[in-house]
Amino acid sequence: MPEHTFRVNGEQVTVEAADSERLLWVLRDILGITGPKYGCGINVCKACTSHVNGKAANPCAIPVKDLRPTDEVTTIEGLAATAGAELHPMQQAWLDHDVAQCGYCQPGQIMAAVALVRRVREEGRRITEDDLDGIRNICRCGTYVRIREAIKDGAARM
Repeated sequence: MPEHTFRVNGEQVTVEAADSERLLWVLRDILGITGPKYGCGINVCKACTSHVNGKAANPCAIPVKDLRPTDEVTTIEGLAATAGAELHPMQQAWLDHDVAQCGYCQPGQIMAAVALVRRVREEGRRITEDDLDGIRNICRCGTYVRIREAIKDGAARM
């Protein structure tokens, strides 16, 4: 079995997995990182959203062979460390706005929100309603109104 080396939540890892194995299964089944959820497996629902080199990415669509040793994968488990706090400001906003119902999609929602805020800030502007409309993570419980409010609040705290 081929070996693949990359970084996860600040630590270098080497795993044995087939080149075609999707990053989602490497994270969940080999590394035991269960924050990224399996929803559809075809890059549609976005329940597995994590960050690869700071950008939102869906591990269900990334073959592990595509990762380089310098690539940094951040999952919800490692998000708070990127802010040097017990909770990332977006995670705290989620709690303050009581966003989660079943909670299944929430790690992916939070990771997508943080990536959006970072991207918008790099562009030198504030989040707009159009930006929020562009988030395509699916929530079966329908907490979209609270999600949008939490993103705005989390952005103000970041």
